[in-house]
Amino acid sequence: MRPEEVVLPEDALEERFLAATGPGGQNVNKVATAVQLRCDVFRLGLAPAVYERLKLLAGSRMTSDGSLLVTARRHRTQDANRTEARARLAALIAKAHIQPARRVKTRVSKAAKAKRVDEKKSRSTVKQGRGKVRIE
Repeated sequence: MRPEEVVLPEDALEERFLAATGPGGQNVNKVATAVQLRCDVFRLGLAPAVYERLKLLAGSRMTSDGSLLVTARRHRTQDANRTEARARLAALIAKAHIQPARRVKTRVSKAAKAKRVDEKKSRSTVKQGRGKVRIE
């Protein structure tokens, strides 16, 4: 699933505007341009496996009540930050929809095991020969 295919229902989203840090000159102290987007994950209707992957991907951005927080403050305008926050949320949800490939266990062949043991034995004899020389 691609981020542009993710549908974010408006009733699951809540936006708050904060005073941002960073570029903006004097404007940064007067206008709340940073966006904190809160998404109620339970209203998205995700499958249980997708929800678990989303929890892992979100990490500390997921609250205990099932809300996902995304904060965007890179741009100087509210609209640009709002667009970025929604895009990042959609990308995170799209990434959670991707099921990881199952790992197929492989076995080491008998020939490879025997070769490894033989190499260990040959190294052992080389190192044994490095001992102190005794004169009898």
